[in-house]
Amino acid sequence: MASEQDSSLLAAVLDSWDRNCRALINLLRLIPAHALDARVREGSPTVSQMFSHMHHERMISVLENAPECAGEVPEEEWKHEADPDRLAELLGESGRRVRDAVVGRLEANRPLDRDYAHPIQLLQFLTFHEGYHHGQIRSALRSAGCQITDDEAGPVIWDVWKGR
Repeated sequence: MASEQDSSLLAAVLDSWDRNCRALINLLRLIPAHALDARVREGSPTVSQMFSHMHHERMISVLENAPECAGEVPEEEWKHEADPDRLAELLGESGRRVRDAVVGRLEANRPLDRDYAHPIQLLQFLTFHEGYHHGQIRSALRSAGCQITDDEAGPVIWDVWKGR
């Protein structure tokens, strides 16, 4: 049986994942629909494609590591999706599947099937991966003249992380 400290740490890690997911969808909600086509430079992925890629990475990671929690993996990894509501729906689904996969493997005391020394490292990897793309998205928006200010981002992105 897990100790009280272990349970508290797991709750904190899962809360961090939930905050990451909320902040990512909040970033999406800040972006004007026309700016989903923004890119850092010609040939680089669009903002829309980066959100689709993050959803794809989550879904493929679950399929490869905890297939019992897998859903349908999109055929196209860098798909353009013009509907921000659809992107938010996809990110919500994949965020829940990742969480369920990690919790399920921890409760079963089973490692992931393929990657990572511990199931929690999947959450850490994806948080790192999505932070990387968060920066790329902000750069693409800036390049397209659609910059999101810190005053706009603060309450819905940074405060999500800092809040109690």
